[in-house]
Amino acid sequence: MLVASKTDLIALRKIGRIVALAREEMIKAIKPGISTIELDTIGEEVLLKYGARSAPKYEYNFPGSTCISLNDVAAHGIPSSRIIKEGDIINIDISAELDGYFSDTGATIPVGSISSIKKNLIDCSRSALDKAIKTSKAGVKINEIGKAIHNEARKHSFTVIKNLAGHGIGKVLHDSPNLILNYYDKHDHRVLKKGMVLALETFISTRAEYAIEQKDGWTLKTPDGSFVAQFEHTIVVTEKEPIVLTLV
Repeated sequence: MLVASKTDLIALRKIGRIVALAREEMIKAIKPGISTIELDTIGEEVLLKYGARSAPKYEYNFPGSTCISLNDVAAHGIPSSRIIKEGDIINIDISAELDGYFSDTGATIPVGSISSIKKNLIDCSRSALDKAIKTSKAGVKINEIGKAIHNEARKHSFTVIKNLAGHGIGKVLHDSPNLILNYYDKHDHRVLKKGMVLALETFISTRAEYAIEQKDGWTLKTPDGSFVAQFEHTIVVTEKEPIVLTLV
C-alpha cells in the first residue's frame, strides 16, 4: 500500500497503536506459570476493546488471535495450554484490522532469568530491526534492508531464518512489496517509494537458517532446536526517517 491521504495515515496510526497496546499488555502478563492461551486471551481482549479484529484469525482461520512462539519456534506458534517456564524466550506476534486497515507488530521477551546466548539473541534481533528501520528511506533498494539485518546477525555470530520475511501491509495483511528478506539478495532491484507501508520483521537464530512447518500446518520450528528471536514494527516510508506506527 501507498499512503495516499491524511485519512490513510490517521487510520494506519489508529490500528498501529491498537496492536502496540495489545503487545504491551501481553508483555506485562508474561511470567512463569501462565499459559500461552491465557496470553492470547489478553491480546484478543485489547483488540476487541478498540473494535479491532485479529488478522490471522479472521483472514486465515488461524487457531488463535495472536501467534505465540517459544524458544525454537520461529513463527506461527498456536496458543495452547502450554505453560511458560523460567528461562524460556517467548515471541508474541500480533496483527489486526480496523476499518479496512491492517497493522502488524512483534517482540521476543525473556521469561525470568535466561542464558547469555538467549539474551544476546534477543538484543541482536532488536538492534537488527532498528537498523532495518533506519535503512528504510525512499529511493533505497529493498535488498538493503536485508543486508542491514543479516550484517547485524553475523556481527554477533548469529544467523537469519531465510524462509521468513517482512512484507508490505495496509489495506490487506500481506501486500506488495512481498518478501522483504532478512538477507541481501543481489537480484532484488525493487526500490522503496515514499508512502509505502511495510511490516519489517527480523528472524534471528542461534544456528538455523530455515524453519520447518510442523504437522499442525502452522507452527514453524527450527530443525535443530536453534532458538529464534523476532521483532517487528509497521512503518511508513518517507524521504527521511520512517514513521513507526506500532509504538505506544
